[in-house]
Amino acid sequence: MSSGEKILSVIKEDSEQAIAQLQAETEKKCQSTMAKAQAKAQEISENARLKKQEQTARLQKTYQSRRELEKRNIILRAKRAAIDEAVTSVLDYMNHLDSKAYFTLIYRLAATLDTKEGVVLLNARDLKRVPADFLAQMKKSGIAATLSQTPDNSIESGFILKNGDIEENMSFAAVIAARREAVEDVINRELFKD
Repeated sequence: MSSGEKILSVIKEDSEQAIAQLQAETEKKCQSTMAKAQAKAQEISENARLKKQEQTARLQKTYQSRRELEKRNIILRAKRAAIDEAVTSVLDYMNHLDSKAYFTLIYRLAATLDTKEGVVLLNARDLKRVPADFLAQMKKSGIAATLSQTPDNSIESGFILKNGDIEENMSFAAVIAARREAVEDVINRELFKD
């Protein structure tokens, strides 16, 4: 082999070694970069999974809260309807008492008034069935009054005591409306006992 061939052979060998070394370093760098990329991808994937779990848990909690709120609202509406029905039943019962019980209730209501004199207004039905001792019983209840012979058909049941411009509305509907909250409390306790 000539000296030129030897030099070429050495150069070739050196080049092949350099290329092999460069390939090994490149492969090593590629593997390191791939490992880092896979680790980063796993980290991103795990973060996304955790975030999705948190969102799912938050949404489930929100939906649970909404379901509970809707359930409470349904129960409250049902209770309100039952109370309204009970109040209507009580008013209907009061409106249809027999004459003796009806007027006894009127005397009891009259005893609660601050105004102690005036004209008693009744509806046409009650004027026809008013007891003979009506004014005497009103007086015993603390009311010095006269009885208007003109029916006031704006009153379904009960009475109005009028003294000048002052009117005490003691119609059963007005009495229940004025005491509705207390009446509702009683009905609520009776209807929805635990």
